[in-house]
Amino acid sequence: MRDLAVLFLHLLATVARLAGPGGARSVVAESVLVKHQLLILNRSRKRSPNLRPTDRVVAGLCALFMRPGRLIRSAIVVKPSTLLSLHRALVQRKYRRLFSSNGPTKPGPKGPSREVIAAVVDMKQRNPTWGCPRIAQQITLAFGISINKDVVRRILAARYQPKPDAAGPSWLTVLGHAKDSLWSLDLFRCESAVLHTHWVLVVMDHCTRRIVGFGVHRGVVDGVALCHMFNRAIGRQPAPTYLSSDHDPLYRFHQWQANLRILDVEAIMTVPYVPLSHPFVERLIGTIRRECLDRTLFWTAADLELKLLEFQRYFNGHRTHEGLGGLTPEPRTEEDRARASVGRYRWRPHCRGLYQTPIAA
Repeated sequence: MRDLAVLFLHLLATVARLAGPGGARSVVAESVLVKHQLLILNRSRKRSPNLRPTDRVVAGLCALFMRPGRLIRSAIVVKPSTLLSLHRALVQRKYRRLFSSNGPTKPGPKGPSREVIAAVVDMKQRNPTWGCPRIAQQITLAFGISINKDVVRRILAARYQPKPDAAGPSWLTVLGHAKDSLWSLDLFRCESAVLHTHWVLVVMDHCTRRIVGFGVHRGVVDGVALCHMFNRAIGRQPAPTYLSSDHDPLYRFHQWQANLRILDVEAIMTVPYVPLSHPFVERLIGTIRRECLDRTLFWTAADLELKLLEFQRYFNGHRTHEGLGGLTPEPRTEEDRARASVGRYRWRPHCRGLYQTPIAA
């Protein structure tokens, strides 16, 4: 019991000597610091060693227990060339700040919030073919937040990583806006999954840029088939005053011309061999191919017509248009007109998940 008491007293005396100023405390701390620096130098012989957090903690504790005059002599890791380089860098920085013409500038405008950034990135991920103007218009349409296309471009450049299968050219929206009772129509061809040829007649309204309807036919198109396709495309809608078309020989069939006379529609022909004279419907056909037919397969005429009708609902009711000032061709419903909160919204799929637009949750 006596030996244990003596050992405890010696322990207290040692702790007191180490805790006191100078003396053994400084010697022990200096010895630990030097040995630890040697361990650091032995990690790598070819380049400067990387300091770990534990190395910084040990060096800081040892520096607390050492005399200030011994710190410089114990720093064997820091070479004189390092100190000289640091001094030159500080001198250059000092005079650059003193004599530079670029003074401190005012802070720039506040950028978009994190919710808006997340909505922009999420919209681009769900709709990879949309460009910056389209995303800016959709954000304004859905949330009522005015955002510039350049801001969208900077957000996507910094935060959006395209997927390998999401690459593809972006598309331009329909140009122009004229109020007139004028429809345009044109035919284009597409192939089914089993390489059967199908002809599609698309009819659009120049006034609203909306798709009036589609007519689908498999096989050879004659005058009777063309009339059936047109009547199926317009359905029960009232016929327009004028109908614009190109100089395709199909429009010379007497059945087609008789059909227009019955409907009291005046035909307007474009300039021959000049697609630019028929720009709206030509552009619409390109949009249908890029955004619908090139991204999906169909098997029969009924399957093709169903997918085209789904694209028609998306195109007319939810897709913004440059020529309409960022609005949709058809008036929006009460549900779509409700502004969504950028912090709380949900996604509505279109065309069987090809596109998704945000709406109020």
